[in-house]
Amino acid sequence: MQKIIQTLLAKIIGLYINTLSYVYPQKAYALAYTFFSNPRKGKLNPNELPKILLKAEQKKHSFNEHTFHTYTWKGNDEIILLVHGWESNAARWKKLVNRLKKTGKTIIAIDGPAHGLSSGKEFNVPTYAEFIDQAVQKFNPKIVIGHSIGGNALAYFQAHYSHSFEKMILIGAPSDFDVILHNFVKILSLNQRVHESLIEYTKARFNITIQDFSASKFLKNTTIEGIIAHDIEDDVVLYEEGTKIANSWKTAEFITTKGLGHSMHGEYLYQSIASFIEA
Repeated sequence: MQKIIQTLLAKIIGLYINTLSYVYPQKAYALAYTFFSNPRKGKLNPNELPKILLKAEQKKHSFNEHTFHTYTWKGNDEIILLVHGWESNAARWKKLVNRLKKTGKTIIAIDGPAHGLSSGKEFNVPTYAEFIDQAVQKFNPKIVIGHSIGGNALAYFQAHYSHSFEKMILIGAPSDFDVILHNFVKILSLNQRVHESLIEYTKARFNITIQDFSASKFLKNTTIEGIIAHDIEDDVVLYEEGTKIANSWKTAEFITTKGLGHSMHGEYLYQSIASFIEA
């Protein structure tokens, strides 16, 4: 029932934006981008943090107009950085953190833009990459793990910043931004005028064409050792997105799972990740 209500609400919002695009086009385009870039969940209440985060050392970081939070589970001098996905936060790593503690390494998780305890209402990959860059400068992680759009942000970071990781793991990550945008347009049934405006806005805002906004292109020439893990039953980021990245990133192992969906919580997968990190 809730899913039906959400679908109907999306169609109503889409109809309003489409109608507005013929009367006040700029307002319609701005509204469409707001819905596209503003997460509706994933924020945390600082007074009601999940237990896994209460066990970590919490720190607030500031740069430019942003603030973001990190959570550290201390181990040795080798650091693993965890980067969550859309409408999530650092607490999503609970199960993996408990497994990674056995490696003895220090684990640091980050709250992305407009998520967790971090500032802002807008989420986009280039800003997330700025957060990652700040965390990299402060902590110098050798190993990074990203889930969903967090994996896409790591790929973007790797292509646009000078730092290079020793090992990178992408879990349920999308490859092409145009697929993400197309899915959004489809959910709201937006018309071609609005769709094209979002494409043009992306190009103007981030100085990159939508065709080049692709994890598979970002990682084409990388020699970093890695893992790409994707579930064949993922209905949020389709399995084909994982295969695109795997076909491009030649030094990564492609792990296919079944039954884990988009969340990708599974003991076999986590054991494979831990073994790769410890190798």
